[in-house]
Amino acid sequence: MFKKILIANRGEIALRVICACKELGIRTVAVYSQADRHALHVRFADEALCIGPPRPTDSYLNIPAVVSAAELTNVDAIHPGYGFLSENANFAEVCETSRIKFIGPRPEVIRLMGEKERAREAARSIGLPVLPGSEGVLKDEAEAIAVAAAVGYPVMVKASAGGGGRGMRVVRGAAELPGLFSAAQAEAASAFGSGDLYLEKLVERPRHIEFQVLGDEHGRVIHLSERECSVQRRHQKLIEESPATPVTAEQRKKMGALVAKAMAEVGYANAGTIEFLIA
Repeated sequence: MFKKILIANRGEIALRVICACKELGIRTVAVYSQADRHALHVRFADEALCIGPPRPTDSYLNIPAVVSAAELTNVDAIHPGYGFLSENANFAEVCETSRIKFIGPRPEVIRLMGEKERAREAARSIGLPVLPGSEGVLKDEAEAIAVAAAVGYPVMVKASAGGGGRGMRVVRGAAELPGLFSAAQAEAASAFGSGDLYLEKLVERPRHIEFQVLGDEHGRVIHLSERECSVQRRHQKLIEESPATPVTAEQRKKMGALVAKAMAEVGYANAGTIEFLIA
């Protein structure tokens, strides 16, 4: 059992982790930017350190600052919450090198699953269905235009290094692609520290179904059934309902088994989700 954990996040995300740690009798360390010095997560943690200026790229996404805070406070582990550094394989590797437990998947798995274009390749190789789109990260706007023409509009450009609706834009025609490509790239760079984008065919008004999975470090993976997350605003989920009404018992059994098998094959550990779109 860990004795002290640093939470590399802010706001409600950090508060949830702090509350869970208190229930388990684990001491917590909060990190914060200069703009968040009076935030609730700072007040509720057992210890708190300022790690930089207000911009997330200079504080919450600043790997040396976060790791230095962990070493100064002598924590056993770092919990990244979600967003920010939670899907950053380099951060997980630095934690491993510093002998601080990263509460999440191994670096190589994060690199595979967090970099969405590589995740698409892996999904195809293990039998999961994948939407038509770019084969990898788009080199530039010109390649995006070429891929979109081949796939057919409408399409969606997406951040490769993150999720949560950030760095995503729906493109319905060639004329609007350049502006939306630049906007998605800038938002992705601000949110995740990387402006890499990929592109895939847009499915109009789909049902968004995702399976929750849990994997341990011994290769065992289970799924905890599915939930529907179709009610969204700006690609952010507002309501999650389980079980998902469009999924039959037969589909649940088939999809659940496929998901657990796929995650076991890539060596996934910790909690995660596999998301599907049903037209």
